[in-house]
Amino acid sequence: METGTVGREGGSAGDRAWSIETNGINPIPDAERHGRPLELFWIWFAANISVLGMFYGLALVTFYGLSLPQALVAGTVGTVASFVLVGFISLAGRRGGAPTLTLSRAPFGVVGNALPTAVSYLSLVGWETILVALSSLATQAILARLGVGGGKGQLAVAFAVVAAATIAVGLLGHATIVKLLTWLIWVFAALTVVFFVLELGQVDRDKVAGLPSGDLLAGVVGGASVVAAGLGIGWINAAADYSRYLPHRASSAAIVGWTVLGASLGPVLLIAFGVLLAANNDQLAGSANLLGALAEPLPTWFLVPYLLVAVGGLLAGAVIDMYSSGLNLLTLGVRLPRYQSVLIDGAIMLAGNIYILFFAPDFVGPFQGFLITLGVPLAAWGAIFLVDLARYRWREGYDQAALYDPAGRYGAVNPAALVAWVVAVVIGLGLVTSTASLFSWTGYLLGPVGGKQGAVGASSIGLWVAFVLAGVVYAVLAPLSARRSARADR
Repeated sequence: METGTVGREGGSAGDRAWSIETNGINPIPDAERHGRPLELFWIWFAANISVLGMFYGLALVTFYGLSLPQALVAGTVGTVASFVLVGFISLAGRRGGAPTLTLSRAPFGVVGNALPTAVSYLSLVGWETILVALSSLATQAILARLGVGGGKGQLAVAFAVVAAATIAVGLLGHATIVKLLTWLIWVFAALTVVFFVLELGQVDRDKVAGLPSGDLLAGVVGGASVVAAGLGIGWINAAADYSRYLPHRASSAAIVGWTVLGASLGPVLLIAFGVLLAANNDQLAGSANLLGALAEPLPTWFLVPYLLVAVGGLLAGAVIDMYSSGLNLLTLGVRLPRYQSVLIDGAIMLAGNIYILFFAPDFVGPFQGFLITLGVPLAAWGAIFLVDLARYRWREGYDQAALYDPAGRYGAVNPAALVAWVVAVVIGLGLVTSTASLFSWTGYLLGPVGGKQGAVGASSIGLWVAFVLAGVVYAVLAPLSARRSARADR
């Protein structure tokens, strides 16, 4: 069986705070299961109480042209609906005891699962790169206000500090992440409230009330789509990674409830506040250093504490991404201890940040394109995983040995899942428009419905089409595949 572990496995030593976690993608033994569902609240709250929440609020007004009520609806629906998916996928972690994309071998087959795992890996590494870049820019803003250094040298120092902290916590693993975030979350929340109070002076109530209404499809649906892609859809491939240590007796309702509440609470409030700020300053959403721009009017006495906490919020997300991306790498078949897989991810993240911070001419456009484009295959994968969980795994459970054996119960390839995923991805990507030049080839099915500039093209509805289509096609094809496998076994 693949484990990707070093040293002693099993027992509490495999997942101990402030020491390197030795569990890899192996199922967590019953003796090592621990914790309560409430821990998921702290993890997901910390991962999502960052400045990116305000960016989505700014974007809903600046890029999607929504009024206050429309933006609040789009932001809330996109946030909560997408995190409900994270909550339900978290149940698979408690059920099977293995990481998310390892459990995904049940519907896709041990070998066939490599395709969605590769996409998941790219998404996680992309996210950790973006979050570290934003953290580095925020740290640079702190150094600039303190008068330390200047220019690219100042940014290089900020980047070195942020990257080292992210890699270090990612190396230590699950127990350290839970412990650290549980401590820091109160500071994050308290200083964010103070930030709201200090920034209220930047809100023009008349301009907020006078925001014009946007288009329902291109504006509200499009805004909800980008929020969902950036929040819950961006996390579904990591959901079970943080619930797999929970005991089998842990309440399903508590797992889903604490996950959705913890993940949604911060973004809903931050998005709302971002909408208020955008009404008075439509330049914020396109700022190259959003944290620096938001911090500009703050008094010096509060600036450094707030930016430090803002950096911490971004790094919390980056650490969680790095931990899960390392597990994805092991699921792809890389035979290394988990901590070494984190170092590989760290090297890729470093290279990506060097390009973004020191060479890329634009940040916001590629970021939006990244969200939607990778959101489509992740949404399609999530639908297949959830249908499989509901129809088969909830009743039968996971055959843990078969997750690591191409000749086992799940086989090498499950055509039903792969066909459903590929069909949904091809159609979904044809119905979205990416603002990044790298993904300009998307939207190839939009011609008959107004093209890329039309309401359908701006709505990113391909994200939802991919989700629904993948789930329906898999639900239809899975029983046929199961009957074929049963005949082959006889």
